[in-house]
Amino acid sequence: MTLSHRNRIRAVAIAASLLGASVMATQAHAASDDEMTGIHAGDVLVRLRAISIMPNVGTNQSLKALNVGVNNAIVPELDFTYMIRDYLGVELILGTSRHQLTSSLGNLGGVNVLPPTLLLQYHFNHAGKIRPYVGAGINYTLFYNDGLHAGAAPISVTNHSFGPALQAGVDVQVTKKLFVNADIKKIWMHTDASLGGQSLGRLNIDPVVVGLGVGMRF
Repeated sequence: MTLSHRNRIRAVAIAASLLGASVMATQAHAASDDEMTGIHAGDVLVRLRAISIMPNVGTNQSLKALNVGVNNAIVPELDFTYMIRDYLGVELILGTSRHQLTSSLGNLGGVNVLPPTLLLQYHFNHAGKIRPYVGAGINYTLFYNDGLHAGAAPISVTNHSFGPALQAGVDVQVTKKLFVNADIKKIWMHTDASLGGQSLGRLNIDPVVVGLGVGMRF
């Protein structure tokens, strides 16, 4: 084998090595870019929002005759989403609020509402920086610490209900881990009220919940 032939072989080997290194670097860079943006199966998303709860009140029987209403509330909300697929997640929403009930007789007092909600979410454009999503699920609402009354007589309410929930929102990625969030939900919840053992009717609260906040991807 001549010297020039050996040099050609050596040059080809070096070129092949450099090409292989370049491909590996490109793949590593692409993987790094992929990790920088988007969400993927196994990710956990944690969001903290400020939410405005706007009841859409419906009543019947005596509650309707008394024109009973429920005031708005602004409170914090915490939620956790686990991505079971790149585009599919399960979200648990936690938050509690206190609402005052009004009527033609005046203020009827306040009641606390705790509606943990479980939603199945579909995330669009999961690999991008702007990621809209929609969700549907169920909520369990606990009514507690109520101080409802009509004059000196206490008003009793049932302490829980089940109902559906719908959701739409968007996450906008800011850094590798941090994103901002806007979210709107419709939650169906109700309670039955009674006074001295006599039914006053059903109170449907059914709020629209609008939230803005921040989130972290883990």
